[in-house]
Amino acid sequence: MNKALLVSDAAHFRVDYEINPYMHTAVQPDHAAALLEHERIVAVHRAVGRHIEYVPSAPECPDMVFTANAALVRGGRAVLGAPPPERKAELPYFQEWLIDNDYEVLEAPYPFSGQGDALACGDLLLAGYGQRTDRRMHAVLAQELGYEVVPLRTVSPQWYDLDLAVGVVEPGRVLAYCPDALDQPSRHRLRGIGMDLIEVCVEEAACFALNLISDGTTVTMTSGAPRLAAALRERDLRVVELDTTELAKGGGGVRCTALTLDNPLPARS
Repeated sequence: MNKALLVSDAAHFRVDYEINPYMHTAVQPDHAAALLEHERIVAVHRAVGRHIEYVPSAPECPDMVFTANAALVRGGRAVLGAPPPERKAELPYFQEWLIDNDYEVLEAPYPFSGQGDALACGDLLLAGYGQRTDRRMHAVLAQELGYEVVPLRTVSPQWYDLDLAVGVVEPGRVLAYCPDALDQPSRHRLRGIGMDLIEVCVEEAACFALNLISDGTTVTMTSGAPRLAAALRERDLRVVELDTTELAKGGGGVRCTALTLDNPLPARS
């Protein structure tokens, strides 16, 4: 997985509203620097053999660079996100791309942060709730996409999406997570799925350390999290650390900027 990604661009990236604790309209990203950050992320994806699909950003959609919230895709089906009102203008662009590329597109009946709150891990789906996603979406995702859902509740708006609190490193084998970002039942649930868990401190998680993309060989992640990077390298993974200083002003990191298109279909018994 994560060998085929849908991205947009940072051409219209700016902070027009405040829908997470990282956004401040008085602190605008440097346009040229944000463009360069995003271009470097995409360049690394291509350099390590990931296939990139592209949706141009629209002027009225300042957060369209964060394509992960657009949907959750598995096989030939996609469940669209149902984001905060400020981001609803993005949906028709992503919906059109998915339909044009032969995906069956389903609308979410409840608030849903797309892949931001839905991390595929083989046949498991680590499914966030408590902030932007209604827990009733978990049953929808299980039914429509065939996942076994592992519900994980984040404890505060600091972790407005699950992909700030948990990172899938190797499906079925290795996860990274910040224990302080999850409530106690969720921590217990995560520790019970039988994978190697890398604990990440709040300080590194708050710098978007867990907002990473891994294809099982190469991990692309935000710079500034040396302990997590070292733990990944100790597991013989290649780690590429990237600056996301400007993108972080919108509340996003590396994972937020790409929608995975190749989540594997259910394993056959």
